[in-house]
Amino acid sequence: MNNTKRWLLPDGVEEILPADAGKLELIRRDLLDLYRSWGYQFVITPLIEYLDSLLVGSSHDLDLQTFKITDQLSGRMMGIRADITPQVARIDAHCLDREGPVRLCYSDNVLHTKPRGIVTSRVPIKIGAELYGHSSSNCDVEMICLMYESLNMLEINDIHIVLGHVGIFRKLVQEANLEKTQEQDLFESVQRKAFDEVDDKIRRFVSDRKIVDMISSLIRLSGDESTLTTALKQFSKAPRSVRAELEELESVTKKLKERLPKMNLCFDLCELRGYQYHTGIVFAAYSPDYGRAISKGGRYDHIGEVFGRARPASGFDSDLKVLAKLSSKTFEEKRGIIAPDILDQRLQEFVDKLRANGEIVINNLDKGTLEGKTLEELNCDRRLVNEDGSWVVKPI
Repeated sequence: MNNTKRWLLPDGVEEILPADAGKLELIRRDLLDLYRSWGYQFVITPLIEYLDSLLVGSSHDLDLQTFKITDQLSGRMMGIRADITPQVARIDAHCLDREGPVRLCYSDNVLHTKPRGIVTSRVPIKIGAELYGHSSSNCDVEMICLMYESLNMLEINDIHIVLGHVGIFRKLVQEANLEKTQEQDLFESVQRKAFDEVDDKIRRFVSDRKIVDMISSLIRLSGDESTLTTALKQFSKAPRSVRAELEELESVTKKLKERLPKMNLCFDLCELRGYQYHTGIVFAAYSPDYGRAISKGGRYDHIGEVFGRARPASGFDSDLKVLAKLSSKTFEEKRGIIAPDILDQRLQEFVDKLRANGEIVINNLDKGTLEGKTLEELNCDRRLVNEDGSWVVKPI
């Protein structure tokens, strides 16, 4: 390779320079402190592990997004994590062995084989929270409220929370007695929101005309809060299993409006993101300033089963890099103090005290007087001066 090109990074892989890294780290700390205040305990999962453990119970999409390598010690296939949620589910199911609700949170890098979108990174820094061991809709409400509070705290503009429920579509498919191949074929068309294509397939796959009409109606139900009212009317005579899922969505909506009446709610009843592993409510946050979901999550009750303990679960995650770009909150970079680089016991004691109190103190290694660009690069606005044998802080 030409030496002039050695600084190039792979597509979708980026460095984070000091100013942006500082803002990102402050956001990470603020969010983890918020989660801690809600009772969520921090965990750290391995960057790499055996593939048959890393991908068990996860979606085909996650499999495609995972880098695979051969372990030089065991010869077994390993994967670099593309998602942290399955690992946290394993911690709850296999390591903690608690009976009641467990609240866990995390923040770390993941790696994707391909970017998920034009403006997305292949090395996102995921931050998220998961709640295990509680099956009622109160669990989903807590997760949505915590996600919303996270974005509000970062002062992200004009947040819209979009709710859906994969169980409605899944129950309709069960009522239609579709074969697995037909269900997958129909699912792919619904995901692309190819309405005419969906209508054609359900007419060919389903003999019950009422079910045909319900699926056709469901995929077109998206919009503001009136969407849920329309859905409740259109599905008032649906099979009981279908109405139960819709009523759960209604219950979650009422609880959210009671807790956060100013929350801007929208609905997309044909949102089937994570259809392979989500089992109920799904939710995502959007802003006009970004073309994709800022944060997303949902219920996934069976993911722990493969680790020997199926526990109800709900959670969400975000990419810290995206949050940092969208946050309009002011994160002021603290300015420092220049100290002479000399051997002086009282000076060192004073410097140690300043640093212990949160000040940034930088030794002037150049010995001379700092000025111009060098001083600007150090980002200092004060200096230490010896006055009558005592060290004091003076503005520059």
